[in-house]
Amino acid sequence: MLAVQDVAERFRRLGITALHVRLRATGGNKTKTSEPGAQSAFRALARSRLKIGRIEDVTPIPSDSTQRKGGRRSRRL
Repeated sequence: MLAVQDVAERFRRLGITALHVRLRATGGNKTKTSEPGAQSAFRALARSRLKIGRIEDVTPIPSDSTQRKGGRRSRRL
């Protein structure tokens, strides 16, 4: 959140008042949900009086079936 505030301050100095945001999670054969810090970062951007135009999800989605970690029979205890 502190990093977002620094970025917002720099944007204000450069004269940028509105922006489009691209969200990227790990994707592939790993998790496709975004990290918990992403939501707080968006909230901090909105609080810093920057206008958010569009939020685009650019998480890579596999078109082939890549195998997940743990093997065919998954993790065994």
